[in-house]
Amino acid sequence: MILQGKRCIIHGAAGAIGSAVARTFAREGAQLFLAGRTLEKLDALAQELRAEGGSAHAARVDALDEESVWHHARTVAEQAGGIDVMFNAVGIPHVQGVPFADLSYEDFQLPVRAYTRTIFLTAQAAARFMAPQQSGVIVTLSTPGARLSGAGFLGNGTSSAAVEAMSRILAGELGRDGIRVICIRSDAIPEAVPASHATAAFEGMARKMGISVEAFLQARADGATLLGRLPTLAQLSAFAAFAVSDGGGAMTGAIANLTCGSLSD
Repeated sequence: MILQGKRCIIHGAAGAIGSAVARTFAREGAQLFLAGRTLEKLDALAQELRAEGGSAHAARVDALDEESVWHHARTVAEQAGGIDVMFNAVGIPHVQGVPFADLSYEDFQLPVRAYTRTIFLTAQAAARFMAPQQSGVIVTLSTPGARLSGAGFLGNGTSSAAVEAMSRILAGELGRDGIRVICIRSDAIPEAVPASHATAAFEGMARKMGISVEAFLQARADGATLLGRLPTLAQLSAFAAFAVSDGGGAMTGAIANLTCGSLSD
């Protein structure tokens, strides 16, 4: 088990990606601290993981609220003796598919402001407890919109580019404290869409094209990826487990490309 004993906070753990990562981390021996705004879902996930022999604790945390994030990080560090991993899987509902001429500034800036805020707050809180132990890993999530040009995703693309830039620069800020920072850039994950914030966003893009969300995703898989398919939750989770393990210890400042080739580096 490559994460045996690792003390891991997962923000947004009740979501599709967060819960998939939690299950994989638990199987790899991590001690999990599940954080999010929906305590009922977090409790159910924690009970499931404990029933399978894992270690999991749930707490209601608003990842956009500084005091909530700091209080949780302090509690985890005191209870577990430190923090080894912070994975931010928080999803922010936002608008896509609206032409620039019709896009309000509020709709544009909402994901930009929210994603940069949650990354800043959760990374800073975790880093304060990682630095004294000279080790730790911070993981963020991005989308291909960070490097694409097109219509209908100005807020998404700008916020994704900001998350990637923050991740690269944080790696420089924190590297001498022994803290690694990795951003996972994943394309759309079809199995995650029905249970995630992405539903509304993809509905907007699909409506713009006059097709269903399912048809939109299939068209993206067929026409925009080198592999002719989109990534899965299992693939993202497996990569994340390796990246935060000691085996991934040489990786920092990286934007990991899990797009199935919709972008190539």
